[in-house]
Amino acid sequence: MTAPTERVTIKDVAAAAGVSKGAVSLAFNHKPGVSDATRERIFAVARQLGWAPNSSARSLSRQAVDTIGLAICRPARLLGLEPFYMEFISGIESVLAERDCSLLLRLVGSLEEEIQLQERWWRERQIGGSILVDLRQGDPRIEPLRRIGLPAVTVGHPSLTGGFPSVWTDDATAVGEAVRYLAALGHQRIARVGGPGGLGHSAIRAEAFQRTMSELGLDGGRHIETDFSGEEGARATRSLLLSSNRPTAVLYDNDIMAVAGLGVATEMGVAVPDELSLLAWDDSQLCRLTHPTLSAMSHDVHTFGAQVAQALFHVIAGDDMVSQPVATPQLVPRGSTAPPRP
Repeated sequence: MTAPTERVTIKDVAAAAGVSKGAVSLAFNHKPGVSDATRERIFAVARQLGWAPNSSARSLSRQAVDTIGLAICRPARLLGLEPFYMEFISGIESVLAERDCSLLLRLVGSLEEEIQLQERWWRERQIGGSILVDLRQGDPRIEPLRRIGLPAVTVGHPSLTGGFPSVWTDDATAVGEAVRYLAALGHQRIARVGGPGGLGHSAIRAEAFQRTMSELGLDGGRHIETDFSGEEGARATRSLLLSSNRPTAVLYDNDIMAVAGLGVATEMGVAVPDELSLLAWDDSQLCRLTHPTLSAMSHDVHTFGAQVAQALFHVIAGDDMVSQPVATPQLVPRGSTAPPRP
C-alpha cells in the first residue's frame, strides 16, 4: 500500500522560495511588504508544490481585501435608468473579477446614512476600502472617514476630496469645449440643464459654463438645476422653450435629460436641429437611438470605472498615488446640433 503523501505547508513554500513564512502570507493576502518579483516567485513555488492557503484562514485575514465598498446616495429608480452608473460599475467589476474580489454596493438615502454605513463596514472589516462618489463642496463624509483611516479613492476633482486620492474627468475643459462648439455654429442663446447645485461636479460645470459664455461675449446663459431625471429634464426644457427669449441650443448634464428634452421639443413642434440644438453629457446607446441622434460629450465610462478600482487597490496596498484627471470628455457631433436657422 502506498504511504500517504505528506501535506505541503506554508513553511515548505517559504523554504523553497527562500523567504519567510510572513512573506508568503503577505504575498497571498495582497499586502505591501514584498516586491512584485518576490511575490511572483512565491506564487510560482506554491503552484509547483500544489499549495494554497486554507480558505477559512484566508477569509479571516483577507476579508478586508476581498471586498470593496460603494455607497450611492441616489434613488434606486433613477439609478436603474442611468447608463453612466451601469457602465461605471461594470468597469469596477471587470477589475474585481481579475482579483477574485467582490463589490459591496448599497444605496443610501443621505450622506449621514452613508457615513454610518462606511464606518460600520470598516469597523467590522467587511471591506478593504471604498469608492466615494458624488462629492459635495465641503463634503461631510471626508473628515469622519479620514479619521477612522478608511482606505478610499474619490471620484471627483481634488478640490472636493479633502486629501483623499482622486480619479476624475476634466469636466471644466469639456464644458468649455461644448459651449465653444455651439457658439462656433452661430448659437448666441445657449442654456444649460444641470444636476443638483450641491454636487461638486455640477458646480464645476456650472462655473465653467458661465465663464466660457462670458469669455465669448455672450449673455449669461440660462441655467436650470434638476435631479438628473428624465421628468426634471423635460420640465426644464419646457420652461426654456416657453420663455420669451428661448435658447437656440441646450447643453444637458446627462443623456436621460437630453432624450427627454428632445421629446418635449418634438411635442411642442420645435424642430431639432433646425430651431433647437441639443447636446448631451455622457454619450450612451440612448444618444444613438434617438431621431435625430444626439450630439454628446463622450468618454469611456467602463474604462473609467476600471481605473478607479485599480487606483483603490493601489491605495490599499500602500502605494503612493497622485490625483490627476484620467480623461477629458470628447465632443461627438451628431444630428441634434446644427447652425441656428436665420
